[in-house]
Amino acid sequence: FAVLLYYSGTAYAITTFRIFNARELLMAGLAKASLVIAVAGVAFAADQLFVNIMAQPFTLLATAAVALAFAAVANEWLGRVFRYYPQAMAARQAALSIVQKETRIDRMVTGFSGVLKSWGHTEQALIAIVPRGDFLKLGELGQEANGAIVQVLRELQWATPERLARERYTPARGELKTYLAQHTLGGVVLTEGPAVTAIFGIGMSASRRPYTFPQMVQLMELASIMESAFERAHLSVKVQHAEQLATVGLLGASLAHEIRNPLVSIKTFVQLLPAHYQEPAFREKFFKLLGDEVDRIDHLTEQLLDLAAPRTYAATTVELHPILRASMDLVATKAAHRNVQLIADFEAKPDTVFTDAAAAKQVILNLCFNAIQALENQDERQRCVWIKTRQNGGGIEVAVSDSGPGISPEILPRLFQPFQTTKSSGFGLGLAICRDILANLNASISIDPPQPGHGATFRVNFPCQPSLS
Repeated sequence: FAVLLYYSGTAYAITTFRIFNARELLMAGLAKASLVIAVAGVAFAADQLFVNIMAQPFTLLATAAVALAFAAVANEWLGRVFRYYPQAMAARQAALSIVQKETRIDRMVTGFSGVLKSWGHTEQALIAIVPRGDFLKLGELGQEANGAIVQVLRELQWATPERLARERYTPARGELKTYLAQHTLGGVVLTEGPAVTAIFGIGMSASRRPYTFPQMVQLMELASIMESAFERAHLSVKVQHAEQLATVGLLGASLAHEIRNPLVSIKTFVQLLPAHYQEPAFREKFFKLLGDEVDRIDHLTEQLLDLAAPRTYAATTVELHPILRASMDLVATKAAHRNVQLIADFEAKPDTVFTDAAAAKQVILNLCFNAIQALENQDERQRCVWIKTRQNGGGIEVAVSDSGPGISPEILPRLFQPFQTTKSSGFGLGLAICRDILANLNASISIDPPQPGHGATFRVNFPCQPSLS
């Protein structure tokens, strides 16, 4: 009977929990036995208590309710004590918490590495991510996405040194086994999404015990959560870059006129140069104008390149008003072409904020372009856009207002969600991207409630000091 009971329990553990390690089988058995004994004791005590105060049917129901509630709590607690299913829930919750808080890939890698190390009780974790089709850096070993190691991982989905030792040998599997040994990795998994290939490796645990199949299943579940987060972050970066290029396209037509003006001046003076070269006053004026106009063109092209280049935003201490003036200079030609008056009212003193200058410029440009486009159907005498600043607690608020028709109440709750637009062109991504950029810099954006006869007013709050969190 004892032998049959033992082997039945072993078969149950293998088929239900997929536990193949003798120690973990013992831990699972002890946990279940402890749970049965504890629940039976609680049920007996509850029955003795309730039988004196209520009728028998109600005693049975109350005892069952108490026993089931205790079993649910005790089962989770015993799982953590015996660790036959090591910290799976805690690791999953930690990974989901990082997914909710972070949008930058570098911060995700740091956070997820900590989750993997804590989960595996190790000091080493490997995370390699790359857009599909690009080169994949697997630790110190450079591999293309279709290299031998990655191909083996695509076939196996997960690998440990023990699995590679007991399964059929191939040169590629031998190469993967050698790599795991060289970097003291106890397990590695591969996940692939539509845009990202990700490899997650975990070092040998402090106990030096090999990772079991249930643990690798847990690692694959964690990897799936993390890969989805990387997919979202990667697509967000691509969308932000596309929005940057769209902003540059809007600026291109406006700046073409600005660049043409200095070129016309330079061309005129070059044509006059042969006839007036001997005149000192002409030469002095010519050389001064030539330098000024070239610097003007260079400044405009630098601003365009700065907006077009994909980058990771990093907050520093900057002066806000020069950024706003530069942004207004960039949209001035487009505003003049549409008979829109730009009005600046900079009250904030001092104007020092803790943010990224390029990010602030992109956000303000987007809001200004939206405001100008909102005035297309307005009377030309009433086309105005105001940019105002003021102190707001521990930060500075920038308000961008227009004299247009405003935002309809129906779209207001979804305004900062992707693909929400009232314009005839565009995808409605600008405000969503502005919100994400500002959130990464500890800044925020909001819109005033609609008022009849008033246009839209967007308010951007920049912090004056770095966040303490």
